[in-house]
Amino acid sequence: MAVPRAIRQVFLAIEQAEGVGARVRRSIGTAKLRNLSPFLMLDHFTAGAEAGFPDHPHRGQETITYLLSGAVDHEDFAGNKGTIGPGDLQFMTAGRGIMHAEMPRKNPDGSPNEGMQLWVDLPKNLKMCEPRYRDLRAHEIPTVDIDGGRVTVKVISGQSHGVDSVRDLAYTPVWILDVTVRPGGRIRQNLPMGWNAFAYTFAGTTVFGSNDSTRLVKEYHNVVFEQGGDHIEASVPDNAESESRFILVAGQPLNQKVVQYGPFVLTSQEEVYQAMLDYQTASNGFERSRGWESEIGKRMAM
Repeated sequence: MAVPRAIRQVFLAIEQAEGVGARVRRSIGTAKLRNLSPFLMLDHFTAGAEAGFPDHPHRGQETITYLLSGAVDHEDFAGNKGTIGPGDLQFMTAGRGIMHAEMPRKNPDGSPNEGMQLWVDLPKNLKMCEPRYRDLRAHEIPTVDIDGGRVTVKVISGQSHGVDSVRDLAYTPVWILDVTVRPGGRIRQNLPMGWNAFAYTFAGTTVFGSNDSTRLVKEYHNVVFEQGGDHIEASVPDNAESESRFILVAGQPLNQKVVQYGPFVLTSQEEVYQAMLDYQTASNGFERSRGWESEIGKRMAM
């Protein structure tokens, strides 16, 4: 018998400053929701060409960047560089160590660059793996229309209504679905049993839940679901003025301690101290950081 997931909490992601000149709405990695294993942080960011995230390190996690509009350049100390545009994603595994910069471009129409960045924890045995990247372009993402075309799902990672994503892009198993629900539309989305799941609302007003247990949720909110149950339900009333859009994310919990200091995410205080020392001494994965400066990061000084 199918069992819908109950809603554990709903809260607004408050806008705050981040990086240099950027604005983010952080909903995971705050006092409201410190972490939701395997998820460490979720930022909905807006950044103009004068803003950005210049040279900085990471160790012990993966980052998933999903660009909604504009363009963002990337460059790291290993010589990797590239640009993602609207609808594109970049999956970065920091592993034992990476130093990189992420800088938004100047758009011809002056509009800001908008996107999501999700930090995913790495299993303890993969914390010191070699860094890697996987890009997923917008045209590669399969979509499925359901409920008479009133609901569209972009299957970034995982499965939805008989459509599979093109490939696994993170070491930690994660599903990511970008869902648009038009007035009168309804979706019942299955999720892996026992995985943690949440929805972040981009636009419109969405009704989450079913029958006598529903919540009306406006934009920029995080909806955290209970682990029990095998699916979530979402809809938009027939008389709604606009469609709604949200990203639905689920991940396999990791049974391990999370010890985080800024961009270093390990499983003990000693490992965090070691990461800081390794970065300061350019060793054990950070050798290439010695004297390195990104070209795109120099924009901040112009």
